[in-house]
Amino acid sequence: MQAYKQEFIRFMLECEVLLFGDFVTKSGRKTPFFVNTGKYRTGEQIARLGRFYAESIMEHTGGDIDVLFGPAYKGIPLAVAAASSLYNGFNRNVAFCFNRKEAKDHGEGGVFIGHKLAAGNRVLIIEDVVTAGTSVGETVPLLKAEAPVKLAGLVVSVDRQERGKEGTRTALTDIRESYGMKTFAIVTMAEVVEYLHGREIGGKVLLTDEIRKRIGEYYAQYGGTEV
Repeated sequence: MQAYKQEFIRFMLECEVLLFGDFVTKSGRKTPFFVNTGKYRTGEQIARLGRFYAESIMEHTGGDIDVLFGPAYKGIPLAVAAASSLYNGFNRNVAFCFNRKEAKDHGEGGVFIGHKLAAGNRVLIIEDVVTAGTSVGETVPLLKAEAPVKLAGLVVSVDRQERGKEGTRTALTDIRESYGMKTFAIVTMAEVVEYLHGREIGGKVLLTDEIRKRIGEYYAQYGGTEV
């Protein structure tokens, strides 16, 4: 596993974004782990998070993108932080833009803020965590209505690797197949489990054999296929 992935997993624990215990998801599933990206809240954290996104973007795309699009609202700081990190860390001057929830009818007007999309722009959508792909289903028509752009892909921080409410495929697989674009994550939950199982972090093993067993049972029931 790449060093930046290992560092990112530790970073999530440090920020209390990744937790193990007893939780209930929005869909009502009882889960032994929880990813709460709303816990990122300082300048240092968003700067580091942007760097992890930039590392993943470069690994999976080689930097062959023109624009980062951050869907309102959580995607906005992610797009800005990742674009900054791509420039500072990789000398890639990538544009960014994001949308308003409601179109503005005065001033510059419109739905989009930032880079003005143009025909042929290679646009990478940046999100935190995708569960059912609903937000992407809303984002793609917005982008296409603005200009005939090329969908360069979707990047998220953590791929939960769960099946949606319908079908057996994971959300990222569904999106990849539905829109014909690349989908990837900084880390997958499989990588999280691989790295943390039995490992002492801060003097304590957070992912014990018991929790590993519960995660396995959870995925036996809710895990999604990726092909």
